[in-house]
Amino acid sequence: MVKLNNKVKGIICILIAAFGFSVMSLFVKLSGDLPAFQKAFFRNFIALIFILFMMLKEKISFVPEKGNIPALFGRSICGTLGLLCNFYAIGQLNLSDANMLNKLSPFFAILFSVILLKEKPGIVQLLGVAVAFIGSVFIIKPGFNSPSVVPALAGVLGGLGAGAAYTFVRKLGSKNENSKRIVFYFSAFSCLLCLPFMIAGYKHMSLLQLLYLILAGTFACIGQLGITRAYLLAPAKEISVYDYFQVVFAAILGFFFFGDIPDILSILGYVLICGSGVAMFFYNTKKWGKPTF
Repeated sequence: MVKLNNKVKGIICILIAAFGFSVMSLFVKLSGDLPAFQKAFFRNFIALIFILFMMLKEKISFVPEKGNIPALFGRSICGTLGLLCNFYAIGQLNLSDANMLNKLSPFFAILFSVILLKEKPGIVQLLGVAVAFIGSVFIIKPGFNSPSVVPALAGVLGGLGAGAAYTFVRKLGSKNENSKRIVFYFSAFSCLLCLPFMIAGYKHMSLLQLLYLILAGTFACIGQLGITRAYLLAPAKEISVYDYFQVVFAAILGFFFFGDIPDILSILGYVLICGSGVAMFFYNTKKWGKPTF
């Protein structure tokens, strides 16, 4: 029977999360011109239903571990604000700019890990993140010639919020908090925050649009569970670089659903991201010991 250590499990979980979030983005795009708060509400409401069912089935208590409420609140508020800022940036900037800014989240996760968790990433980890970041620039080729200041700042804050949220997940993991309970509180908090804004600006949806948002919420749940579990299993400095594979998955989906064909710069970006991920894996394996299979 195959037995994996926590580092390898964390890598697998973050790759599953990257795929889940890329598929979520696909269905959000397919849902058309709906208000950002409406999309954000459905994204988290569907995830809330799924996670609630799982918690009830597994008889998981809704009471957090002792002393974890502040970190749960920090994770929820940072994650929600990050999500809303990202949705706002997507609505105001071109898609490549917004996605590039959101891909700052792994860097912020390592930065916040230094501040909140007192972790000390090495040069190799920082170099791996930098190479992956450069690869993302090659793929999405953002045009920073004339972006609006406020939406651009919102995009940066979106990446910052996500990075901070993932760091709070790591903090909760060190205190034995249940991953499903973390997702539950985040989903519930974000739904409560988005609900009044969605009602105020609600736009009628077709059945197909509703189906797309339900599917978006379903894959968001997969992504959320994956990313939460990943950061519970391993430090950000060891696994956050793999989050850039979301760009690769999105490119593949774009080709099959919209006929997008990567150019030479995009292919170079894929090589940099994958090469960075593989190099990081072998470096970590050498430093912390060979994984147990």
